[in-house]
Amino acid sequence: MDEIDLYFSDLLFVFAIAFAVAFFTTPVSMWIARKIGAIDVPRDSRRMHQRILPRFGGMAIFLGTVVATLIREGENEQIRVALLGGVLMYALGVWDDLKDLKPWVKFSCQTAIAILMFALGLRITFITNYFVGGHWNFGIVMCFLVTVFWIVGITNTINLIDGLDGLAAGISAIAALSMAYVAYIRGSIGGMTTVCIALMALAGACSGFLPFNFSPAKTIMGDGGALFLGYMIAIMAVISPLRRSTVIAAVVPVMALAIPIFDTSFAIIRRMVNHQGIMTADKEHLHHRLMESGYGQRRAVLMLYGISGIMGVASILVSRDLVKEAVVLSLIAVVYLYVFLTDPNHKTMSAKGRQAEAQRKAAEAAKAAKAAERDRAIREAIAQVAARTIHREPVAETSPEATEAALEMVASDTAEMEAEDAPEIKADAPEPTGTVNKESEEGTTE
Repeated sequence: MDEIDLYFSDLLFVFAIAFAVAFFTTPVSMWIARKIGAIDVPRDSRRMHQRILPRFGGMAIFLGTVVATLIREGENEQIRVALLGGVLMYALGVWDDLKDLKPWVKFSCQTAIAILMFALGLRITFITNYFVGGHWNFGIVMCFLVTVFWIVGITNTINLIDGLDGLAAGISAIAALSMAYVAYIRGSIGGMTTVCIALMALAGACSGFLPFNFSPAKTIMGDGGALFLGYMIAIMAVISPLRRSTVIAAVVPVMALAIPIFDTSFAIIRRMVNHQGIMTADKEHLHHRLMESGYGQRRAVLMLYGISGIMGVASILVSRDLVKEAVVLSLIAVVYLYVFLTDPNHKTMSAKGRQAEAQRKAAEAAKAAKAAERDRAIREAIAQVAARTIHREPVAETSPEATEAALEMVASDTAEMEAEDAPEIKADAPEPTGTVNKESEEGTTE
């Protein structure tokens, strides 16, 4: 029991170190982002935020994970190789944040990093046949294809769900904690400690970043953070000795990452049916559909957190051979997701909300146009007065009318603003008692 308690305290220590490093370096990353131009501008309707945000927060997640992992497992060869790939994947993401790379360039670089990991010995050589026992051993070609496909695929699942404030960081933390717990309860298997430590560091870094990334976000992780998160989860599953246990190697991470994997798979199928490139961006992801159903960012993210948590528990049950219970939990998660996406009340609210938003924007546009017209008239009047008094230039015959019109427009706008503010002032002021309303009295007399 003492050994288990000590081991658990080590995990908490690693989590705390990663959390602290990420928490205190996130403000630094925001400052650096403004200096190097790593800024996200909402140029299209796909982006859920409406203001400019720094997108260099992945630096905090990267540093928190690497520092905490190296403190505890820096001498482990597999961890050093895995972190080398993490550095390269993070650098690729930062390059994309700064230069906005084309999709095929990113995909090619991701594939090259996965091939490098395979060449350095991190590979999936077999999986366990859960149903009939034994193993499915891979030949060198199949081993290569499966390893590269797994690393590149899981890396991109996290990148594709990074569409709402706090979504990618939260789901990655939940998945990492689920996989870390599986490694923890199987601590007697050699190598599980290393995997558990790295995953706890990843979860701690995500948790330290979330206070700045949860809606309304002060910063976003950018592709650097998203690619690093996906890669680390994928590579931990590759080096995990779960392949030697009684479960299929991929079941636990696949179930823990059920939401991003489902969303990515559906996006690929949807784009192929629509004859689009699989890397083409759209607004049909799961989080976009929840937003269209009328849920705000916070509620949509918390819903996906809950479903990811259920699937994380299901993955733990599978690792303990409780398959039936895991299937029941998975069905519950599917039902909840269906209810969230098909609630007619929220769809009605969404339509009303969109109509109200359109009316508000139209009113703001009209007000801005009116203010621009007023400013133009004032500038013309001032220019004419300046020409007459300073440069002694001849003034057009219409200048008095233009000046008078500008002054009338200003007076009219001032009166309108006072009229708009008057009800609020009257509502706040106490109503006098014991006095007679002179206007009402005069109106009655007339």
